Amino acid sequence: MDKYRIIEVKQSIFENNDREAEELRSELKAQGTYLINLMASPGAGKTSVLKRILDALKDEMKIGVMEADIDSDVDAAAVAEKGVKVIQLHTGGMCHLDAAMTKQGLENLGTEGLDLVFLENIGNLVCPAEFDTGATRNMMILSVPEGHDKPLKYPLMFTVCDVLLINKIDVLPYFDFDMEKVREYALMRNPNMKIFPVSAKSGEGMDAFLAWLRDEVKPAEK
Repeated sequence: MDKYRIIEVKQSIFENNDREAEELRSELKAQGTYLINLMASPGAGKTSVLKRILDALKDEMKIGVMEADIDSDVDAAAVAEKGVKVIQLHTGGMCHLDAAMTKQGLENLGTEGLDLVFLENIGNLVCPAEFDTGATRNMMILSVPEGHDKPLKYPLMFTVCDVLLINKIDVLPYFDFDMEKVREYALMRNPNMKIFPVSAKSGEGMDAFLAWLRDEVKPAEK
């Protein structure tokens, strides 16, 4: 007799979340709000990149930001200085946001009249990738000091993300980081991924990304 049975699971354990995410995505599309789920490791530069984006686009479109952290309001305070609508989400120790939590955040933020909303997810490359938040697009930031092998070590994150910003290219001369390798590895996980090398500090490379983002959000504008 076999020591154990092999069970094929036909139904996703995330079925409820997936359904809620699709419903939320449809609601946002109907009202013309574009939601970006921004993910990265701690220290990769999520808030710094976000501040660059806000400086460039806040006069062109109405933007809201949801800052998610286990605790503190440091990031929300930094983003609020840019003059956009922002709220801080505390997860009570959870390392990710799901669709229900995202919807609750959006209801408290108030999306009426907003063209673009950023959800700055909890900083790590594992848990956030496992849960569909209902976002229009998933975007991640990989910083040069983290190394070019991260798509090999965290495959799901790179698989679910539509856009990759490779941040801190201003320090490329000081790190053993292979730009061609990271592109190869990332596209191996997701051949349709858009990749933009940028520097939140100097602004280098941001114009190309912002042009892409403008084209993406434009169809949803009211």
